[in-house]
Amino acid sequence: MPWLDWYTLLAIGGAFVILGVLAILWGNHEERSYYDNIANRPDVREFLEHLPWRPEPHALRVGGSIAVIVGVFCLIMALVFWLWL
Repeated sequence: MPWLDWYTLLAIGGAFVILGVLAILWGNHEERSYYDNIANRPDVREFLEHLPWRPEPHALRVGGSIAVIVGVFCLIMALVFWLWL
């Protein structure tokens, strides 16, 4: 592997980690704002029963977690290639 190729893995891994953390934070914000909005309404049945269930905030957190895992894996690969060369 040429000497500069591990920089590519390092950049990709860093981008995945940053985007993953942003997606997790965005999912938490979406869920909190949704339930805060519902709690302010007079009819809180939807808030108490959590129906209809909104998959978007949870999907953002899951996708963010997967992106962080992939990013950490890429960073570890870049570190291994850097130490190996």
